[in-house]
Amino acid sequence: MKKTLYLVTFLLIASVVQSNAQKLPIRIGVNTSMDNDSLLAATGYDYIEENTRKLFHMSDSAFAKNLAKLKKTRRPVKAANSFLPPGLMLIGPHVNEAWVVGYVDTVFRHAKQAGVNIIVLGSSASRRLPEGYDRNKAIEEFVYIGRKMAEVAKKHDITIAMESLNKTEDNFITTLAFANELATRINHKNFKLTADIYHMLMENESPESIINARKNLVHCHIAEKEGRAVPGTNQENFVPYFEALKEINYKGLLSIECRWKDLPTQALAAREYLVTQLNQAYNTKP
Repeated sequence: MKKTLYLVTFLLIASVVQSNAQKLPIRIGVNTSMDNDSLLAATGYDYIEENTRKLFHMSDSAFAKNLAKLKKTRRPVKAANSFLPPGLMLIGPHVNEAWVVGYVDTVFRHAKQAGVNIIVLGSSASRRLPEGYDRNKAIEEFVYIGRKMAEVAKKHDITIAMESLNKTEDNFITTLAFANELATRINHKNFKLTADIYHMLMENESPESIINARKNLVHCHIAEKEGRAVPGTNQENFVPYFEALKEINYKGLLSIECRWKDLPTQALAAREYLVTQLNQAYNTKP
């Protein structure tokens, strides 16, 4: 009788504690191969961000093999980047609209079958300004082709999440603020933004840009500024950026996109480092 009473009391207390605990609304994943699925599951990650071209740019029969592997993963593939091949231009004198639309349609059709609905548009080689090219003309071209891609994305229930890069990688879209201007002009529910905190740090861009992009922000990437290192390596303070995410009530994905030295030995500590700072910013309990 005493044991039963103790058990009931324990369960009641546990349920109250659990109900009072605030769960972290951010899901943390890693930009890596789904071959690392078991490792990520064992270290507490929520999902995988894969490579678009490797996973989806192929014949239907070849994709069927990837789809079979995807269905067996312990952690779902929720997003994909490395979107466009380097020769597929979005601006400049060598844009082939039919090729762009055809490529995007194949990739998005496969992504939908796989249940991946966020495709990150970085692809610096595809949006690089040719030397001497008129920037205003490039902006008009990008807005036009962005709308075309967004219409294909709409057909397949995909969200394009464009990211700003930094000046060592890109010469066109190098701030979240400018990316937000472009997304606002494209004005399509299937063309949104990724806030890459590493690139923001590289460009000394304020967390305020995240707040200003609240209407378009659907995805996030992260790494430390120095050497694009694993979170925690140099004790980078991400809290101001996480506080900005909290202010806009962001409840999406946060993918680590860094230079791992040894993923198996670094994965757990990197996740714990981010969780600690996210709990601080979101005022949640560990």
